[in-house]
Amino acid sequence: MKFAHAFMLSLVAIGALAFPAMLNAASLEPVDSSGVQVQQQEQNGIAYLSGGIGEDEAKAIQQTTGYNLHMTFSVGPKDEYIPDVELLVQNAQGPVLTLRQAGPLVYVQLPPGKYTVVATRNGEAKRDTTDIASAGARNLVFHWNSSE
Repeated sequence: MKFAHAFMLSLVAIGALAFPAMLNAASLEPVDSSGVQVQQQEQNGIAYLSGGIGEDEAKAIQQTTGYNLHMTFSVGPKDEYIPDVELLVQNAQGPVLTLRQAGPLVYVQLPPGKYTVVATRNGEAKRDTTDIASAGARNLVFHWNSSE
């Protein structure tokens, strides 16, 4: 019994270590750009991408570089991507980016600083704060339990 328990723990440990590598490998697969409709946009001097509907479009966004805030919006027990989020990104001086019908992925290039992000879907707001450094990217995930 001890052997079986140790064996199962070893399998779980190997799976846990391999899972991130599998995710990265999947995101590097070629993208069929003919179905991708995402283009960089700009608001108040802030560059951003919003989209990710369909596997190719999601991969195209996930493979982009140069954006230091990555946000994902999902709903329900299956973590289904959703594209109908109202998004507000603000710093101490006020709003820097306001989007309607954003998502399910939003990538933003922000100057270094502290930001509050409010994502609202069907009147239910989710809030998070993040500190954007001069290097690296921050990932925020907003999840709603109900699909309504």
